Amino acid sequence: MDIFLEIVTSKFVYLPLLTWFFIQLSKVITDLITTKKFNFKRILGAGGMPSSHSAVVCCLSALIGKEYGFNSGMFALSLIFAFVVMYDAAGIRRAAGKQAKLLNKIIETPGLTTGQVQEKLVEVLGHTPKQVIVGAIIGGFVGGLL
Repeated sequence: MDIFLEIVTSKFVYLPLLTWFFIQLSKVITDLITTKKFNFKRILGAGGMPSSHSAVVCCLSALIGKEYGFNSGMFALSLIFAFVVMYDAAGIRRAAGKQAKLLNKIIETPGLTTGQVQEKLVEVLGHTPKQVIVGAIIGGFVGGLL
């Protein structure tokens, strides 16, 4: 039980997770305002403004930099990890989302496909560079603040 308590009371765990939660909650609220429909799936869904992935890794990186020094190996590890996550969000996952959109369009075109499609592919997987940058700024600010 002591280990669990140490984990959940660590600012390196709860602060990035709270940052993620509030960003995802803001996406649910924004979606509710714009569509007039409550979509609980948005709380766990990927994509949208701002990038919660970027916010989480930048929050963690800022916390580590403040705690262990910005010239420490721990900070370097967290910073490189943050860059990989942000590159993935804006590059690879965004490209996969574009491909999903195209495939959904092909599937919906009469006469082009045979067989039954059970569900549409998820199209909002990644982020625009702007969404990644805003998420990184929010995360860095939250991590740097505390």
